[in-house]
Amino acid sequence: MSEKQMKEAFVSNLNGTTVLEITQGLCFPAFCILCRGFLIIFSQYLCSFSHTWKTRFFIDFVVLIVPMVATLTIWASFILLELLGVIIFGAGLLYQIYRRRTCYARLPFLKILEKFLNISLESECIPAISCFRVITSAFTAIAILAVDFPLFPRRFAKTELYGTGAMDFGVGGFVFGSAMVCLEVRRRKYMEGSKLRYFTNSLYSVWPLVFLGIGRLAIIKSIGYQEHLTEYGVHWNFFFTIIVVKLITPLLLIIFPLNKSWIIALSITILYQLALDFTSLKRLILYGTDGSGTRVGLLNANREGIISTLGYVAIHMAGVQTGLYMHKNRSHIKDLIKVACFLLLAAISLFISLYVVQVNVEAVSRRMANLAFCIWIVASSLILLSSLLLGDIILSFAKFLINGALVPCSWKLIQSPVTNKKHSESLVPEAERMEPSLCLITALNRKQLIFFLLSNITTGLINLMVDTLHSSTLWALFVVNLYMFSNCLIVYVLYLQDKTIQFW
Repeated sequence: MSEKQMKEAFVSNLNGTTVLEITQGLCFPAFCILCRGFLIIFSQYLCSFSHTWKTRFFIDFVVLIVPMVATLTIWASFILLELLGVIIFGAGLLYQIYRRRTCYARLPFLKILEKFLNISLESECIPAISCFRVITSAFTAIAILAVDFPLFPRRFAKTELYGTGAMDFGVGGFVFGSAMVCLEVRRRKYMEGSKLRYFTNSLYSVWPLVFLGIGRLAIIKSIGYQEHLTEYGVHWNFFFTIIVVKLITPLLLIIFPLNKSWIIALSITILYQLALDFTSLKRLILYGTDGSGTRVGLLNANREGIISTLGYVAIHMAGVQTGLYMHKNRSHIKDLIKVACFLLLAAISLFISLYVVQVNVEAVSRRMANLAFCIWIVASSLILLSSLLLGDIILSFAKFLINGALVPCSWKLIQSPVTNKKHSESLVPEAERMEPSLCLITALNRKQLIFFLLSNITTGLINLMVDTLHSSTLWALFVVNLYMFSNCLIVYVLYLQDKTIQFW
């Protein structure tokens, strides 16, 4: 076989891993983000450690990105131990912060907790959603390069037909995360007025994606880059899927109320699954119009990408509903606790539903984006969101204990944790005057498009220059970490310089 054929075979005919292992892997970076917050508080306010943009970048990269790289490669078999380790480490840091607290030093724990539950919160954006988008972006960036190296476990790669691979969550999680911050969610007035104008604006917003999709297709075909044919088809790619999703969802939101998005999502997935089970649609996806796997004609050539778009539309609508719920005005810590509990219960209910569907209907299939796949993506997304919200609550408690504590990309405490009125008036303005922008998480969240494009370009360049199939573990680990360091640093510097590419 040629090198291209060998690389294509290396990522083909795989069956994935368990839902539990992927769920554990998703929760791990959420606790890493929590530990990152503890480290910032501990170093800056308890050890008088000076934070520059370089030290902030170093802390964020080492605490968040490096562990994610390790989890997807050399530590892949020890995810549960990693979870336990980061939880114990975080608990130790929180205990040290509590011992050295500068507020309520003489009060017992229960009294402190009672006062904490009465504080108010504010933030320019919802930290949990920002962190969700960053985790899915970083996870995808790591996986698209690491999958070409032997150190990346084959069970984490995209599955061929049925199964749950870690990379399968990446595409669905990206759609879900984008939906939570779409214009319809963030700016409800965007949909007011003329429906024609709203749809025209939606059409205009996708032209850059058309350019990127065609550009990627042209480059891939011209240089003979390896492709996984049964992923999307001959010409289709993920950019085209996003285009179709962004064209269909505005039409649905013109017809149906925005706050009924969950009904739309549920209806699409059920009707689509019924079509798969009781019509020839599944046969068309798997074997083409002639039943022999033909790729003749536009539909046959791209049948997986075109038809599976229905599942991604459903995931997007579920993300819209979740975004609406998350963006409701919640100004107290008690509200945040209620949201975290609700999302956790919803995730558990969906995981139970997933088990029932897989046993009685059909297993998860990313290739078809069937009912089980959509349930799995939404359930996994909600469990990650609830983990991040839990981290936000615990981090807010740690900030509550330290006078003037401020962690980038976290909730600001409005009510002072001190009883003295003089301190109460001076605490928050002092915190707000501090520079909050020195944060890799905020940079990756706001420059997600640049990061995604940069990751795809550098992945292609590395594959053309490096023999990934025969690389040693140490060399592969070095290349992946250097690749992530370079991409993150470029995006971070662009963010500090306020350079952006905003298409939608």
